[in-house]
Amino acid sequence: MERRILLVLVVVCALLRQSATQDPAPEAVLNCCEGDVLFLLDSSGSVSSYEYSRMLTFLSELLLPFSLGEDQVRVGLLQVGTQPRLEFGFDTHSTQSGLQGALRNTSPLRGDTNTEQALRMAKEVLRPGTAGGARAELPRVLLWLTDGVKPGDVIGPMAELREEGVAVLVVSTGHSNYLVLREVVSPPVEDHLYFVDIDDMSIITDDLRDAIIEIIRAERLRVQDISTNSAMLQWRPVLSGLTGYYEIRFGLVPTGAGGGGVGVSGTSPSTSGTHYQRLTRPADSSTAKLTGLKPDTTYITTLTPESNEQVLNTLSVTFTTKPEVLSPAVVTVSESGATSVRVSWGPLQPESVRSYHIEYSALPGGQLHTVTAGRAQNSTLLENLQSDTTYLVTVSARHSSGKERAMSVKACTQEVTAALADLQLTTVGSDSVQVDWKGGEDGLKGYWLTWEGQEGHRGSPSSQRASLYLPPSSLSTRLSHLPPSTRVCVSPVYRTARGEGLCCTAQFHSDIIQRRRVVWLTEHSCWKPERHLRV
Repeated sequence: MERRILLVLVVVCALLRQSATQDPAPEAVLNCCEGDVLFLLDSSGSVSSYEYSRMLTFLSELLLPFSLGEDQVRVGLLQVGTQPRLEFGFDTHSTQSGLQGALRNTSPLRGDTNTEQALRMAKEVLRPGTAGGARAELPRVLLWLTDGVKPGDVIGPMAELREEGVAVLVVSTGHSNYLVLREVVSPPVEDHLYFVDIDDMSIITDDLRDAIIEIIRAERLRVQDISTNSAMLQWRPVLSGLTGYYEIRFGLVPTGAGGGGVGVSGTSPSTSGTHYQRLTRPADSSTAKLTGLKPDTTYITTLTPESNEQVLNTLSVTFTTKPEVLSPAVVTVSESGATSVRVSWGPLQPESVRSYHIEYSALPGGQLHTVTAGRAQNSTLLENLQSDTTYLVTVSARHSSGKERAMSVKACTQEVTAALADLQLTTVGSDSVQVDWKGGEDGLKGYWLTWEGQEGHRGSPSSQRASLYLPPSSLSTRLSHLPPSTRVCVSPVYRTARGEGLCCTAQFHSDIIQRRRVVWLTEHSCWKPERHLRV
């Protein structure tokens, strides 16, 4: 009886061990990348059956962690023999089980090493836009596995592939033709050319996979809209269509760790020993807002897709929040008039500012005035100011934290430029006009007088134009030798600009009997010029 029980226990243990061997825990899938990788596998007669099987095993282990699919990594296999053959293209396998089964069932071609023909086929497969070809705007990789024996004339075709943007990597199980193979790979050579014995291929698996990842890495986790206290985390919804959720953890970068800027890693960062916050988002989500952050601080964030249907690796990103900017950080002046200016400030921070205080005084040594603005207000109009005066304006903010910040600017009011009060023309002699006007405002620098007339009949192309600057004490002048029709304009001149002027037109008509000229001034003969017309 005891022997029977012992035998049953041994059988049960053996079955359990066998079950554990047949169903290993699934490895995390590298959802870090997006690109097309074509393997050029030497299966000619120079490669023994043992070497061929070891190469296939190497490919299987190299590709096992990658996530396959249309928006992930796609793999193709092209064998080299007398007649090269495309075993499967990029659109054939979208699951690891399908890819691994295809590799196990692949048979060698044998025959000659017709690498030149194989490269011509590879060029077509890797060309975007062709049926079953590579995807546009995504990285493309050609990985050549060879025994190094008689590689053929490959330098030219490989150079053409590199010129078209294909990254070329080589793994050689022989130790010959180093100079040829060194010339065909994409730089850097130390990362893209491997010489290894057939029984030691596993020692380069991780390095070669990292080299491929570096080429086809996709920015699947990134941070946007970074402010002083928040940031938006965005990722590709790799769980879309699956059951599960995303676990997000973020905290300060541990002391001594690298930080600054934004980076993506295919492995999970360590947050042990540091305080972090945790969020979860449903499987169909692709964004999460990180809040409660400190200004000018570097954070590390991890995103772990959790699903019972597929195990995906954790992604991480580091970022630095913006430095704290206390309002007011900028103060501007606009809408400047003779007795008022508008003062604006920013940024608007109603959540942290209690109130704004605006102080202003004329320079130098004018009386100080104060205006208070609410925390949601970012401008105010200062009125009842002196014209043509420089003011010192200081905007200060009182924050809820107890901090105060102030910023000052100079604001200038406009000069008062009064318009001309009156303009009169009086005939003097046969072709002269006496011009009289009224002005005399404070700050007046002088008068600008212009006249323009036409010779002969109305519509004559010949015209005369002249101008004259007169001192502020002048209120009249006489113009002589004028054409029959003359327009006269007078405008006051101030320190910074001209004031609004007046214009009058004089019409001279000859009276043959009395041999004299008179000036006809109708009601519409005098007018204010358009504001855009300089007189």
